[in-house]
Amino acid sequence: MKQKIIFITGATSGFGEASARLFAKQGWKIIATGRRLERLENLRNDLPKGQVHIAKIDLTDHASIVEVIKNLPQDFKPVDCLLNNGGLALGVKPIPDIKLQDWRTMVETNIMGLINTTQEMIPLLKQAGRGACIINIGSTAAHYAYKGGNCYGATKAFVSQFSANLRTDLEGSDIRVTELAPGMAKSEFTKVRTYGDDEANEKLYEGLEPILPKDIAETVYWLATRPANINVNSIEIMPLCQIPAGLKIVKPE
Repeated sequence: MKQKIIFITGATSGFGEASARLFAKQGWKIIATGRRLERLENLRNDLPKGQVHIAKIDLTDHASIVEVIKNLPQDFKPVDCLLNNGGLALGVKPIPDIKLQDWRTMVETNIMGLINTTQEMIPLLKQAGRGACIINIGSTAAHYAYKGGNCYGATKAFVSQFSANLRTDLEGSDIRVTELAPGMAKSEFTKVRTYGDDEANEKLYEGLEPILPKDIAETVYWLATRPANINVNSIEIMPLCQIPAGLKIVKPE
C-alpha cells in the first residue's frame, strides 16, 4: 500500500510543525515548507531519515511556490493532502492606526499565498486520486470581529469563502476541501503580531487554557483520514475559555 504524503506550508512552528510531527508518527511522508530553513532542518533531523522533504518557501512569492512544487522528488509525489497552514497576523491597533505594509503582507501571505499554493498543488492532488484533501487553516476571526482584527479577520474570511467555492469548483473530482477555523491558540501568533514581543505573547495566555498546536494537529489528522466519500466542509474550534463575541451597543456621547 502506497505511503501517504502531506504537503504543509508554515511547518516551522505552531500548527504546521505539530501536524508534521503527528503525521510522521502515523507513517506519512512529509513535505515541510516554510521561510525558516534552520527550523525545517531541525524538524527533518528529528524525524526518521527519508520520511521528510524540506523546502524553503516564501508564500508572498509565486515563483518560489512554483519552484518548490516543480522540484519535488519523485518519491514525494503524488500528494494526498495539502495543509494550507502558512499565514500570519501583523499589528494589534484598530483602523485607522495601522501600517499599510502590514496589511499588504497579510494579503500577500494569507490570500495570494493560499491561492497560488492551491492552484499549483491541484494536479498532484488529482494524481493521488480518491481520498485526497485540502485543509485550509482559517480562524474564528473570519466569523467574529474584534478590535484590531481588521485586515487579518478579512483575510481569514477569504479563506472561509474560498474553501467553499473551491469545494464547489472541484465537483466531480476526488479532492475534498475543509476549512478548519481555530480560536485562541498558544503558538507564536501573538509574538509575530507584536513584532517579536515574547512578553506580550506569554501575557496573553496567562491564567487561560488555550488551544495547543497538538490539538489542531490531531484535528487535521482526523480530517485527512476520514473515508474518501466524506467531506467535512468546515470546523470551528474554540477553547472553553473563549466564547463567540456578542453584539455591542455604544451610546453616543
